Amino acid sequence: SLHLYSLTMMMAVRTLVALLCTFGAIQTLAFAPLSPNAVSRGATKNASPISKLDMSTPSAETEEMITTDNKPSEEWELDCYSRPVLVNGKKLWEVLITDSTGSFRYRKALPSNQVNSRALRATVEELMDKADVKPSTVRFFRGAMFNMINIALSELEVVGRPSRRTIALAQWLEERHKDVYPNMEGYKKTMAGMAGGPAFLDVRTPVKMPDALRGEKYAFVALPLAEFLPGGDITEENIGVGRLCPIDPDLPADAFVQGVVIFSNRAKALAAWLAGTEVAALSCDLRKRNLVVEADIDTQFLMARLNDLQREEGAAFEEGKDALSGLHFVCVQKGEDDDPEGFWLLREIPTGI
Repeated sequence: SLHLYSLTMMMAVRTLVALLCTFGAIQTLAFAPLSPNAVSRGATKNASPISKLDMSTPSAETEEMITTDNKPSEEWELDCYSRPVLVNGKKLWEVLITDSTGSFRYRKALPSNQVNSRALRATVEELMDKADVKPSTVRFFRGAMFNMINIALSELEVVGRPSRRTIALAQWLEERHKDVYPNMEGYKKTMAGMAGGPAFLDVRTPVKMPDALRGEKYAFVALPLAEFLPGGDITEENIGVGRLCPIDPDLPADAFVQGVVIFSNRAKALAAWLAGTEVAALSCDLRKRNLVVEADIDTQFLMARLNDLQREEGAAFEEGKDALSGLHFVCVQKGEDDDPEGFWLLREIPTGI
């Protein structure tokens, strides 16, 4: 069971003092510390760590493919964009495709005159024909390429889903920007970091969540990263309609993952709604004092306003996320003694990829 007290049972190393904040008033709840032996073990199915793969040969060869022992997924992740490399004086354009478990990584360079929906559709279709596990969903996070990718996928027997829940792809792109592109002939540092999400001057305005779906209170909490690793208690079997994202194996296993627990009498409806929005992250806008749900490619939903004390909790939440490369979680449940209707382990996609 993953109700609130089960969550606190997993807090094996330190005392967790959580703020239960109604959206109009504040309540506090302190939890007693537990010994490390209080953490139970035995679960088997967990978020799959991302394998460190080497497709890093510094070249602009036309096509590359690598597979791993990870279990294949029906959920693929796709990117098509220019890279900070010039080939014969022109930008290098690449199609990168993987699945949510990182069971394969496929790369194809596109001539600049073939950067269109027709060529992309043909590339995806050919890969689908060869795949042992066909995709049912293909996610893509690149807003600048929305029209082209959306048109290409609409002509295939898959669901194209604009989403920042492309963690395996983001991990791969980070590796290539760090280890591959800088070592390629024609690399231009001035072109790096120009891709990604909203600019530093973010003028987006969060959309108010539907009143019928707003939680009555929430808590800033933390859980050991070990609970999400093999042998941990949080698995695909006990997270409701939620999802567990892949975990970078280089993160320290003794670290704590920051998160938010949302309590609502309409927990089932709220969890279903979050699942349908492609929830990508929770963020605390400390300047505007907002707790925000990040969804699809660039949508923001306002969950709550933060007072001074909540703002301090939000600052600790953001610091904890930064320490684990954006990893965090959100849990939705009806009450303290209820199982979660949805539990999401999330990672913010970094900008500049």
